[in-house]
Amino acid sequence: HVNLAESGGGLVQPGGSLRLSCSASGSILSISRMGWFRRRPGIERELVVVAHNGGRVDSADSVKGRFTISRDNAKNTAYLQMDSLKPEDTAVYYCYMTITETADARVYDYWGPGTQVTVSS
Repeated sequence: HVNLAESGGGLVQPGGSLRLSCSASGSILSISRMGWFRRRPGIERELVVVAHNGGRVDSADSVKGRFTISRDNAKNTAYLQMDSLKPEDTAVYYCYMTITETADARVYDYWGPGTQVTVSS
């Protein structure tokens, strides 16, 4: 079994920055994808950014140039640096990882519990 732990959410003023972290623990053989989705009030869950093995990064147009994802594979941890935050970035952010487990070498998607990000003056 694998567990994802998130941290770094909070309240920030427009134009400010936050960094989210997501760490995986458990029976991990490898991680092929790390990323975040978000759920904004009244809007279905949407992709924010995902980093694939090999370096490819997919991100929503609304966050390009402002949000940066990075990975520390040795620590099974992903980071989301969010700069120039806007009120419309207010959402619950959920990290996810596509993980191959040690026990059975099968691939699973895991989700973090979510962390609230509020951008408001």
